[in-house]
Amino acid sequence: MSYFVSRVFLGLAIAQSLGLFALAYFQNWNLELAVLIGTLLTLFAAIVTERFIPYRADWNKSQADIKTDATSAVVLVAIVDPLLKLAGPVAVIAIYGWLNISHPTWLGGMPLPAQIVVVTLLIELGRYWSHRLHHSVGPFWWLHAMHHSSQRLYAINTMRFNPLNYTLNFLIGAFPVLLLVPSPEALFGYLALTQPVLMLQHSNIDLKSGWLNYLFSTNELHRWHHSADTGKANSNYGNAIVLWDQLFGTFRIESVHDDSKPAVGLFESSRNYPSNAGYWSQVASVGRLLRKS
Repeated sequence: MSYFVSRVFLGLAIAQSLGLFALAYFQNWNLELAVLIGTLLTLFAAIVTERFIPYRADWNKSQADIKTDATSAVVLVAIVDPLLKLAGPVAVIAIYGWLNISHPTWLGGMPLPAQIVVVTLLIELGRYWSHRLHHSVGPFWWLHAMHHSSQRLYAINTMRFNPLNYTLNFLIGAFPVLLLVPSPEALFGYLALTQPVLMLQHSNIDLKSGWLNYLFSTNELHRWHHSADTGKANSNYGNAIVLWDQLFGTFRIESVHDDSKPAVGLFESSRNYPSNAGYWSQVASVGRLLRKS
């Protein structure tokens, strides 16, 4: 049974999310609610499945990190993300007003399936470069270090992000696409496709996703991105898809077949980062960068 589950889990998660989105779209139901339900179903299933098919049994044991991960999730979901969703469209309207352009319909004039494909490719392109930037530029890495500071990977710490890191990801990834004025349905379609991947990306489940590893940033690929070894970690930057990793030469599929199960966490060069501190202490550590500048 576990053999079967490990091979179909990701595909079923994506299928149920897209299925809920399609049902809500054709029935004229609330699309945001449909995407939220699909996301929560995947997250709940991941939390349960981790107990039965773990990649590493020791990662199911708390390392005094649950409070940090839960706090980060609440801050992002309840405060940061809603503010960005509110500010983004307002900023787009203001920019087009300043440019004296009324009723732009760049992406909005395309058929919905085409919009979803374009929106996915463009947001993921921006997120790819934002992620790579956070790994290659010192101050940005300090922001991103919170995400890599966990000593284990499990479903909940997918939302461990410094709010500034999260905001920069939005500004580089999503906001330029908002300027192209896609329909709300296309944005929700993008979320329906990608949210299940993200909910499973840090999961401690021994998934064997096969050919899906060539499309999506699965937990098999993403575990190696969290390696404490920079030679392995500086690859697979894709947010939910790995197309741009393949195009820009940072895709590492061979690492999927490595059974050595290396340690995850910060690099040796980041030993000054307060990785064992709580959420608010890690956020406050950004002040060190400001004092140095």
